[in-house]
Amino acid sequence: MKASPSSFDRSVRDFLTWARIEAGLAAATLDAYGRDLGEMSSFLRHRSVDSVADVGLEHLAEHLQSLSRDRGLEPSSITRHLATIRVFFRWLAANDRISKDPARLLERPHRWRRVPGVMSPRQMRALVESPGPDQGRLWVRDRAILELMYAAGLRASEVGAIRLDEFHQELASLTVTGKGSKQRIVPIGDPAMNWTRKYLSELRPHLVRFDDGRDRQRMLLSFSGRPLERVAIWQIVRKYAEVAGLKNVHPHKLRHSFATHLLVGGADLRVVQELLGHADIGTTQVYTHVDRGQLREVVKSHHPRP
Repeated sequence: MKASPSSFDRSVRDFLTWARIEAGLAAATLDAYGRDLGEMSSFLRHRSVDSVADVGLEHLAEHLQSLSRDRGLEPSSITRHLATIRVFFRWLAANDRISKDPARLLERPHRWRRVPGVMSPRQMRALVESPGPDQGRLWVRDRAILELMYAAGLRASEVGAIRLDEFHQELASLTVTGKGSKQRIVPIGDPAMNWTRKYLSELRPHLVRFDDGRDRQRMLLSFSGRPLERVAIWQIVRKYAEVAGLKNVHPHKLRHSFATHLLVGGADLRVVQELLGHADIGTTQVYTHVDRGQLREVVKSHHPRP
């Protein structure tokens, strides 16, 4: 028995009828609209989105990203898909089929083009597991740093700035201070928790050498007992990338890999955005609040090192 068309597909059919009869668009344009909207329908169907009223900005952005990431489409081709989506949802809003037009906040391709330089889970494992006793006295600290950066998608400046009271052992989470001094709480998995605990109990007490209250509260310290700065984090990442036989590795590559691995694992785009602490006004305005319990479940379910 043939399945009945979804509410979304019926809306597409009505839009194409309008475009042909009332707007008088050329056959080639109608064919392109039909193909583009058919691909979007398939994408939404796999995410159990049946109605145009249920489509949000996060669905549209994820669809466009999948065209780049999974199908390898060039920005020029994705620009065409973007134009189709905008025309379709503008028509839906004008005809009172949706209350708000989610496509009006979609960004242009150069803003969300596929991020280069993402490591595979196997490469990430090789990197975070490269510190060992043969790498000097601070190897436990370095292992904790790499685990934390990958577990929480941290920027180099963020991991170096973590304070002791921002590492919540009982909640398995970190309070992270990002750009603009904005704070977010990020759950972390067992490997990062265990190695950070090991560093705090076995190594850090031997590194604390100064009475400066500010310095003493910083969790990650250098051999001289001073807080680790951004440049030192870069040096640590590059050192162990060389040990692991990896090229062109920098701290932000761990962050890219964190986000990509979660998305490939099925995590919701809006949840990953909150975990990363992105502050783009155009996208964050439409994202709904996600509670901390859900964030923890996402990390447990989708991160390769939960």
